[in-house]
This record gives sequence, C-alpha cells and structure tokens, in this order.
Amino acid sequence: MNDLEMYREQLAFCDDKIIDALVERNAIIEKIMAYKETYGMPILQPAQEQKQQRRLDEKLRDNKYRDEIQDVFKRILRNSKRIQARKLFSYNIVLIGFMGAGKTTISDYLSMMFDMKLVEMDQEIAEREEMSIPDIFATYGEEYFRSLETNLLKELQTGKNCIISCGGGVALREENVIEMKKNGRVVLLTASPETIYDRVKDSNDRPLLKDNNNVEFIADLMEKRREKYEAAADVVIQTDGKSILQISEELITKLTELDEK
Repeated sequence: MNDLEMYREQLAFCDDKIIDALVERNAIIEKIMAYKETYGMPILQPAQEQKQQRRLDEKLRDNKYRDEIQDVFKRILRNSKRIQARKLFSYNIVLIGFMGAGKTTISDYLSMMFDMKLVEMDQEIAEREEMSIPDIFATYGEEYFRSLETNLLKELQTGKNCIISCGGGVALREENVIEMKKNGRVVLLTASPETIYDRVKDSNDRPLLKDNNNVEFIADLMEKRREKYEAAADVVIQTDGKSILQISEELITKLTELDEK
C-alpha cells in the first residue's frame, strides 16, 4: 500500500466516525426533545444555543480549520432544528390575524428556530406579480388579489413543515380556510386595537387603512372580522405585552396539546 492509498483509507475511517457521531448526536436531540416534553420544559432555548456557540468558538479559537469547521457546525445545527420541527409538526403552521397582530415577526422567528420553510403570502404574491400589494389593489381590485391568495394557499398545502404567514383578509374566505386545514394547523394571533394601531401607524403598505389609520377604524374592522377569524382558528394567542419567545412557546405548547387530543 502506498502513502496515497493509506491516506484515503484514513479519510474513509474519519468519514465513518463522523457518520457514527452524527447518528448518535441526532438520537440525543430526540432524547432531549422527549425529556423536555416529559418535564414540561420550554422547547425553544436560545440561551442554550448561544452557550453552545460560545463553547465552539472557544474550542476553535486557534484552529487553522476554524472557518471550515464552523461552516460544518452551522449545517449540523440546521439539521438539528429540522429534526425538532419534524418531531413537533407533521403539518404546516398557518398564521392568521389582523394586520399588525405579529404574524410576520413570529413566523420569521419560528422559521429561524426550526429551520422551516417560510412563506409570507403578501410578499410571495408581490414578487410573483412584480407589483406591491397597494398597486395590485389599485390596478386589479381586491377580488383579483383575493383569488391570488386562494391559489397560493392551494399550492402550499401540497407540502408540509412550512410556516405560512397570511395576509389579514385571507381567513375571511371560507374556501381559504378549507385549504388551510387540509394539511395545516391554523393559529390566530390577536391584539388590542390600541396595540395594532401602535404597530402599524407608520406603515405605508396597508391599503385598507388608507385615510383610516386610527384606533376607532381598526377596532371596528377587527370586530367585523373577529367571528370568521375565531371560526378558522385551531388555537388563539393574544400577543399584547408578550415577548417573541413567549408567544412562540405558547404557540408550540398549544399545538402540541391539540395534537395530543
């Protein structure tokens, strides 16, 4: 055996060790999930993730392969998050609610924490149409836009493990709610009219609030939509005065409880 063949055998041996270590690591991830579930511990623990990163940074401080190893560990972390997501959610998570209720913020956070695909419906439609939402309303009318929403929902329900953040009017169509529930759990995020106003008052991308950007109008429109929102929802979460982490943990807990029924 020449030196090259020996090095290749050593490399293969290293690869085998990496595979065995990753299998063991993934199994430990599942054990941690089970432990948290058994003892009612929070699923999301960003502080622990930061602690692990600091430990890795310290261990690799003077390592000449630091950047390459860090890159590998980023992928390992992403895969760990996917394992958690598959264990928790065998379906899509569909976020509905009034504008400013927190759908974009929470969907972004959950997507990051679980490495789940995220579809922000308004953004997806705007990109496909190559127009802003206000321009779509102005050019083609609201009915055209609502049809785009329905068609996108139908498309999204062919997959799973996706977070779908819906525009404020999506759940008002019964056809849309039927599509949401085909392969998803519907989470209604809500807040007081005052909180909603505080969150959207400086936004220029809310066609329905044009010339009506005040608490009274928001409260009236929310009340008109409330019945349909609540009828569509599998779980409801009030977002006033809560952190992103608190809202996300409540969402996970309520979905888990729903699945256990």
